[in-house]
Amino acid sequence: MGRVLVLGSLNVDLVTSVERHPRPGETLLGEGLRRLAGGKGANQAVAATEAGAPVSMVGCVGDDSGGHAYRERLARKGIDVSGVRVVADLPSGHALIAVDDSGENSIIVIPGANAAVGEQEVEAASLLGPGDILLLQLEVPIPAVCAAARRAHSRGARVLLNIAPYAAVPADVVALADPLIANEHEAAALAESGARPASLLVTFGANGVSWDGQNTSAVPVPRHLVVDTTGAGDAFCGALAAALARGLSDRDALAVALEAGAAAVQHAGAQRDPDL
Repeated sequence: MGRVLVLGSLNVDLVTSVERHPRPGETLLGEGLRRLAGGKGANQAVAATEAGAPVSMVGCVGDDSGGHAYRERLARKGIDVSGVRVVADLPSGHALIAVDDSGENSIIVIPGANAAVGEQEVEAASLLGPGDILLLQLEVPIPAVCAAARRAHSRGARVLLNIAPYAAVPADVVALADPLIANEHEAAALAESGARPASLLVTFGANGVSWDGQNTSAVPVPRHLVVDTTGAGDAFCGALAAALARGLSDRDALAVALEAGAAAVQHAGAQRDPDL
């Protein structure tokens, strides 16, 4: 069995509920405050370990209560956190999230220590080899993402790139992604760029996915069981990486990922029991 190395973000999500979102200059009262584990990188690492693969998380947190709690949380889940660096002069990444009565979110993300991801983290990709998976997203500096992709690929590892949030990535790095995972909006932006991945997996939420033009239906979830769709994409990516690391075929790995995405919408938050 190979292993999954996730290089990406770790965020502390601060979530409150409001009746409606404030107008400019207006102050409203929120109800409750939860401190939750978030960040696309860590969300995907948790999903990968839940799908049965050995997982290493690589990224940065601040030398603060949220950062230390997050490292401990991942370690308790069996994830190797030796590559999660504690940065003394930056706070942990945070997301400030207000959810109104209709379920609409407004989110402000403060990258914090995620912005410190650099060569020290990239070096972890040097330890990968054939059968291993490098899973990437774009919530950390893109130069680090690119360097890690090139290094892992040169050592025979398979590179999965979730191009979210969308940003321009050099064409040679896009070409290493097998697959590049994008929603329909990200896929449209990628098409305009002219860059071509080794394979392209486009997700359409409840309408399924398309992997290099081969359509596959989503696992149906009854409407009354849908609690929160926030973490479905990250669960899908992490489970796909894990299944490929376990040696499953692309087709079988996709089935595992679709099941994980369907399960993720049936609980609140991007991770199960997400409180920090």
